[in-house]
Amino acid sequence: MQNMPHTTPSLAQPTPATFYGLGIAPHILETLTRMKFVSPTPIQQKAIPLAVTGQDVIGVAQTGTGKTLAFGIPMIQRLTQTKGRGLILVPTRELAYQVHQSIHKLDPKIKFAVLIGGASMHNQIQELRQHPRILIATPGRLIDHMEQRYVFLNEISILVLDEADRMLDMGFAPQIQKIIRVLPKERQTMLFSATMPDTIMKIAASQMKLPVHIEIAKSGTVAEKITQEVFVVKKESKRDLLKKVLAQYHGTILIFSRTKIGAYKITRAIREMGHNAAEIHADRSLSQRREALEGFKSGKYRILVATDIAARGIDVKGIELVLNYDLPDDSENYIHRIGRTGRIGDKGHAISFATPEQGKDVKDIEKIMRMALPVAEHPEMKLESFIEHKPVKVASFGGRRFGRGGRSRGYIAAAFRKSR
Repeated sequence: MQNMPHTTPSLAQPTPATFYGLGIAPHILETLTRMKFVSPTPIQQKAIPLAVTGQDVIGVAQTGTGKTLAFGIPMIQRLTQTKGRGLILVPTRELAYQVHQSIHKLDPKIKFAVLIGGASMHNQIQELRQHPRILIATPGRLIDHMEQRYVFLNEISILVLDEADRMLDMGFAPQIQKIIRVLPKERQTMLFSATMPDTIMKIAASQMKLPVHIEIAKSGTVAEKITQEVFVVKKESKRDLLKKVLAQYHGTILIFSRTKIGAYKITRAIREMGHNAAEIHADRSLSQRREALEGFKSGKYRILVATDIAARGIDVKGIELVLNYDLPDDSENYIHRIGRTGRIGDKGHAISFATPEQGKDVKDIEKIMRMALPVAEHPEMKLESFIEHKPVKVASFGGRRFGRGGRSRGYIAAAFRKSR
């Protein structure tokens, strides 16, 4: 299992009119037709023919490109033809439910168990006693069941790491390694991710057998039909600008906050403005989060406010606008946030609020995306601009800096001179 990943160039092929010709079994093709899936997305077109043969696959594609079916169809097909079980590891509860909803429709006869934190252990144990063929799990809860000997992984023949980069960002690397150590060596492994950092390549090199590397878009790119703009706004003016933006957009809106308390305050402010809004973050119970997401899907709530925990777990069609009320702590999360709009070829729009001090944060995002973010202005708001941070040399004696705050004083002084 120590072979290095094998990279193959993407071959230019015309997109087929249907899923026929990709090696998919007739009963699954019939199901896809009933589900009104007509044409495969690029990641599905390239991954499915390889995966249905048992090949290890590394799939890199931006969010909203149909990765779930790219591994779900081959897993369902191979499990109906052979013995064994499938394991799908995901970073969040919301993504676990999303994956289950998408794949279960392909073959309702196959038993699943969804193992996630925040849900009833008793109910999950009952599901495991039904001998499910497919486990969908977050790493922490799966290990809980393993340690209590409610689940054994010796029959896993297909492993999927979904949103692998996000799992590593959330600190799940030790848990993933612990899980992989007890899996059978002879298995198929599929790894899907929006970005491909070195840590993921190391996992691929040590745990996959000559995987075929499929990259639909360069790591860090966003969907072509997503338009973007940034408003430079003082922190105390964000709420006023939010009110004006919400009055301008009348469709479904997903708003991202950097913190849990921020999400709560934004939701409360939006309700005071007269809009229906719900919130999703770690302080909400699983039932509250599910109710908020289902209400957002059904139209009960036009606006959903979320922290980054939901950046990859929300699969709602027709989101008109993604609004970054706060820029993310991790620049790569910007890609995953705005990927909630413009899904699978639809048009979408993303707005970000950045304070004058966050010019470097915006540049970091632009570097990842390899493109500039257009700075916009609202006719009813004062135009702000980014503060240029210029470190000021500080005199020193004997290795010590004079002046409290050191370098921070230089930044403050530069900002003051710029604003005068």
